[in-house]
Amino acid sequence: MSDLVPLTGEPLALDLVNTRPLLPEGPVDLLATPAGLAGWLSTQAGRLDGAGVLDAGVDASRAWEGLTDDDVAAVHAVRDHVAVALTHVRRGERPPAAALDGLNGAQRAAPAIRELTWESQTGDGAGAIAVTLRRSGPLGVRLAAWLAEAAADLLADPKVGRVRACEADDCVMLFLPAHPRRRWCSAARCGNRARVARYYQRHKAT
Repeated sequence: MSDLVPLTGEPLALDLVNTRPLLPEGPVDLLATPAGLAGWLSTQAGRLDGAGVLDAGVDASRAWEGLTDDDVAAVHAVRDHVAVALTHVRRGERPPAAALDGLNGAQRAAPAIRELTWESQTGDGAGAIAVTLRRSGPLGVRLAAWLAEAAADLLADPKVGRVRACEADDCVMLFLPAHPRRRWCSAARCGNRARVARYYQRHKAT
């Protein structure tokens, strides 16, 4: 796996924080541009279903074409707040008020409303009520609200204390292990490199 490929599959808030990997030449921001944010959102497409982020009728495959620098900045702000709050909560410490206020503010800016509509099922008017999550505001504001809600879910979950940092010396990725013996953010990413390094050291010593 390339180091430039985002680590995904963790809780959404961790996937967001993990968009700043450490490469040999230094830290990299995978969400530095609208194109980078669009690429990352494409990897999260399944999680966007029903989140109220996209306007009704918008094709998800083209939804990110209009992303702007302002949208990127809104997502960056949430990511920064999540990273700070997570660092403290993992240790059982009180997060800075600014981090919590920032996440609360992002949620308030575009809350998910359960919009009710009547969906006709036959020509005689018979149908049923349908509920769809909707958010208002610019796309970046809606994205920030969705990500902040995901952060709230993680930060309030007792499992947050189990979040670990990858044990590779040159990795800063975080993960929530399903198995207590998991040590690496990814077996293919860091686990394999660690195994290769151990193999090299063993044979170098002989």
